[in-house]
Amino acid sequence: MIKIDLQTELVQRCVSGDRAAQQQLYSQYSKGMYNVCCRMVGDRMLAEDILQESFVDVFRNMRSFKGDSTPGAWIKRIVVNNCISHLRKRKVYFDDIDEGAHQLAAPVEVHDDNSYEVQMIKNAIRKLPHGYKVIFSLYAIEGYDHEEIASIMDISVSTSKSQYHRAKNKIRELVKSTNHG
Repeated sequence: MIKIDLQTELVQRCVSGDRAAQQQLYSQYSKGMYNVCCRMVGDRMLAEDILQESFVDVFRNMRSFKGDSTPGAWIKRIVVNNCISHLRKRKVYFDDIDEGAHQLAAPVEVHDDNSYEVQMIKNAIRKLPHGYKVIFSLYAIEGYDHEEIASIMDISVSTSKSQYHRAKNKIRELVKSTNHG
């Protein structure tokens, strides 16, 4: 209860233009939001630009924060939307693919008893095509469901699901090739 009251007070101070409160909010959320940007756009310089643009949007639109989610969730939505806007400008498309028309190679078997280093998985995620990486990041890392992703990305739910499954299979292939390469 106290944490919620402190967050509410911090937001109210930001709305009133309190620079110290804005710096505190930025300090509290910027590292995590930078990581979201990096995962989505795959470029550190672009991620920094999007992060700064996102916090400008946060402070400009702080009055519209209604408190029906945490400030972090609200900020994350702004960051994700800005990342998606940049990806669209860079022509990263998420095409609807007829499920029957595109057959994947048989998925690589990864047995439950195998343990992979986190760094190997991170490297595999970095190597994913942008479309796969964005969907995988939104679903597996950021915790969005396929309906939310479909709405955010302006794609169908089935496209979100298929892109996610293809991303998982590609990660398995990349990790396996690293392990056996």
